[in-house]
Order: sequence, then C-alpha cells, then structure tokens
Amino acid sequence: MQQSSVPAAGQSSSVTWECDCLAHRFGNAADNALRQPRYPTDMTDAEWAVVRPLLPVPGWMRGRGGRPEAYCHRAVLDAIRYLVDNGIKRRAMPAGFPPWDRVYAFFRRWRDHGLVKEFHDRLRAQVRGKAGRDAEPTAGVIDSQSVKADAVVGADSRGFDGGKLVNGRKRHVVVDTLGLLLDVMVTAADTGDRTAAHVLLGQVADEHHRLELVWADGGYTGSLVEHCLAAFALVLAIVKRSDDMRGFVVLPKRWIVERFFAHLMRSRRLVRDFERRTTSAEAMVYWSMTLLMTRRLARPAPGRG
Repeated sequence: MQQSSVPAAGQSSSVTWECDCLAHRFGNAADNALRQPRYPTDMTDAEWAVVRPLLPVPGWMRGRGGRPEAYCHRAVLDAIRYLVDNGIKRRAMPAGFPPWDRVYAFFRRWRDHGLVKEFHDRLRAQVRGKAGRDAEPTAGVIDSQSVKADAVVGADSRGFDGGKLVNGRKRHVVVDTLGLLLDVMVTAADTGDRTAAHVLLGQVADEHHRLELVWADGGYTGSLVEHCLAAFALVLAIVKRSDDMRGFVVLPKRWIVERFFAHLMRSRRLVRDFERRTTSAEAMVYWSMTLLMTRRLARPAPGRG
C-alpha cells in the first residue's frame, strides 16, 4: 500500500465535535447522526487531534475503487477500542456504535491490507519522538507469552505448551527499550521460541534497519545467536537468571517486555485468544497498543521545575 497520511484540514490543529473525518467530509457518513462519547475507551478530542493526521487514506479517495464509508471513522475506531479493551463479542456491540458487521468489515480490511500495523507504527514513531528518541530503534527485547485459546480456535493453530501447561496459542513479540511493540507473530503454543525467533527477527531486521542489539532470555540460546549475527547483523544478548536467585527478581532489560505483556493483559480481549485466525490475533495486539500510545500522546508534557 502506498504510504500516505491524511492531510490536515486548514491550519488549525484544534478539533471540534463537528466531526472532520474523511467519511464525513468526502464520504456518506453525514447521513448518520454523530455519536456522543460515553465510554472510557472513547477517544478524547486531544487523542483524535493526534490520530486523525496519521490515518491511512482510504482506497476510494485514491481512485482504487470501493464505496465511500457511510460511518464515521472516529466512531468506528472507538468501537474497535471498546471491543479490544472490554473483551465483548462482536455481535454484542452497544447500540450507540455503528453496526457490528460494519465495524468488523473495517477491522478485516485494515487487518488484511496491513493498515493497522501501518497506523500503529506511525503512532510509535510519534511516541518515541515525544520521548526524545529517534523514530527507529537500535535495541529491542524478544520474548513470548502463551495464552489459552477459545473453542473457536482450530487444531491447526493451537497446541500445548508443556513448560507453561497452556493449551492454546503463543505470542512472540519484539519490543523497543520503551516497551513499544516492533513486531508480533502468533503461533500454536507448542511452537518453540527459537523456531519462531528465526522468522520474527528476520521480519524485524527487514523493517528496522538500525536495530543492532536484541536482549533475550535463556530460551533463545544455541545456534540462534550465531544465526542472528550472520544473517541479520543482530547481536542477540542472553540475559540469564542466576542459579542462586530465589523468588521474584527483576532482570535487566527483560522487565521491559514483561511490562508489555502486563499491558496486554489489561485488554480483556487478549486475556484469552478468541480469534479464529492468527492474523486477527496479531491485529488485536496492535489495536491494544494503539490505546496506550494515543493516551500517551494526548497527555500534556510534564512541566519543568
């Protein structure tokens, strides 16, 4: 997909409740009444002011066909945020949001065309810039998380993790040193960490050319260390737990990815894996992180003492 951003309307960055999304300005959304925010997951005006310029331009605005949306982009985004954060069934979408099938059609289109990852990556660059970091990271942390799978998950994408005693799926992630997601891959829970890391680290190295160092736990030892250095020019540093440690101990760098997993568990849709397709499960992780990042970007900068 062509990388392009929505042009800002006029010179002012202020946002009023008279919606200025593309579906209202150029589509058919004006035929439907505006939705008033009422849930904690709804974007504030400050968040919408950050989000709107980063949204990908729809294909129908670039001459690629398709019908202009009849529902407000802001309302659809709020609906997806509500679904991810509260863990509801798609068909249980509250009446104030657009119909559930239109919300799912938006979710599916963004999933299949990689738009959710594109949107997520633009937000991550903004968060890193606000924190005084370069848009592209030079170091990251890799780890995995096994979660139970719902009954809708087929046998072809589920397995049993003998170490965690979990029957379900496994999320393999790489995060930067701020705990922001770089890439995610969802597999059956019986997939080994090293096996998945061969693919995942290759994807991360292709997307982030400045990445030089990745920290990992003892499960990634072995030939993977030499493979990363030879194939991807990545230094895979193993942070091991000492044999004389007792109880809970915060390990250097590894606590960053553990904090990331703790954030995912606050999104109820991610406490289990309810998605039939692994691509949908990966998209849910990206959507969960967009909630975190829009709130960070809308938060006022701390004043100087």
